[in-house]
Amino acid sequence: MRIAIIGYGKMGKAIESAAIQRGHEVVLKISTSNLNDLSPQQLSKADVAIEFSTPETAVANIHSCFTAGVPVVVGTTGWYQHFDSIREQCLAGNHAMLYASNFSIGVNIVFEINRMLARMMNHQPRYDVSISETHHIHKKDAPSGTAITLAQGICSELKRKSDWILNQGQQIEHNSIAIKALREDDVPGTHDVLYHSDEDEILIRHTAFGREGFATGAVAAAEWLAGKPGCHSIRDMLHL
Repeated sequence: MRIAIIGYGKMGKAIESAAIQRGHEVVLKISTSNLNDLSPQQLSKADVAIEFSTPETAVANIHSCFTAGVPVVVGTTGWYQHFDSIREQCLAGNHAMLYASNFSIGVNIVFEINRMLARMMNHQPRYDVSISETHHIHKKDAPSGTAITLAQGICSELKRKSDWILNQGQQIEHNSIAIKALREDDVPGTHDVLYHSDEDEILIRHTAFGREGFATGAVAAAEWLAGKPGCHSIRDMLHL
């Protein structure tokens, strides 16, 4: 399979390594130094694009892939306020897109456990819940897309929680989930969901040891997306 990588930073290079290990060819690598190469003509050389850029450029990059008729796997977060519009364009144009806030298989298993525990906590009102995430200092968005997905999963199942808020020291409403975002050196990503009562605590934690798990998951998503028009999530790919 011929792959275009849009966003050739540390994550893009890890994706390139994973793609080559799985027998694919990287035919286009877009970074800030060659943005003019992100054209329909160049993109059409690829069978699929993998997009890991920035929240500010992701939507335009997705549009470029749609214009070129190239399926796109989107790992960038922080652009989801435009998701409904992008989804409509994808479906109307019979394009193919797969998105995820996190391509780690382990994280997506944690997403399922998170929703399951939230359902159980409907019968345990003495527990309150909070989320914390720690990433490298170069991560642009806060909180992370993974932390937001965890919060949304809780809100979908736990009746006493309806929203989340980035915790910056302010008072948090009882119906909101506080998310603390920390930035430390070169941390790949750690996410905690903590249920606290006066008697004890329950902690769900996922710790990434490097970028390899995210990269392998993104390439596997590109393999899965081939021949599947529509707007897909990683839950579709993993049959969750």
